[in-house]
Amino acid sequence: MPEPVSPPPLPITWRPRRGRIVAYGCATLIVLGAVVMAIFIAEPFQLPDRVAIVAFGCAVAYVLHLLGRVRVEADEKGLTIVNAVRTHRYTWPEALDITLLVGEPWPRIDFSDGRTIGAMGIQGSEKARARQATAELKALIRERGEARES
Repeated sequence: MPEPVSPPPLPITWRPRRGRIVAYGCATLIVLGAVVMAIFIAEPFQLPDRVAIVAFGCAVAYVLHLLGRVRVEADEKGLTIVNAVRTHRYTWPEALDITLLVGEPWPRIDFSDGRTIGAMGIQGSEKARARQATAELKALIRERGEARES
């Protein structure tokens, strides 16, 4: 059996490493590529076309930013889960459990209102870091949440 993990000191934030590097790296390359393309594109293209190219690059970069900003934050009051599109805020008594199954992209957190929310800020592809973050968050939920250990 794995050794039990003690709860980390609060506040703490879990974020993926590789996902952020890929998202922001690609966003930078896309915006730079769009600017270079707008500058050097052939003559039939006018200023509105060039602006549209850069705007499209910025729109793609914004979508990548949404993927790069994902995180799970824990503080004295509860959990904040920032996923690509939505941000969820829960107090500790509302958190019941967290599970990360092998092969899943991120762990799922169960809440007392019946919801199960994926925590994209802990990426299952970062295997050791994901297991450690899940164990730390599980220890915090056990310590502060409704589902206390017996």
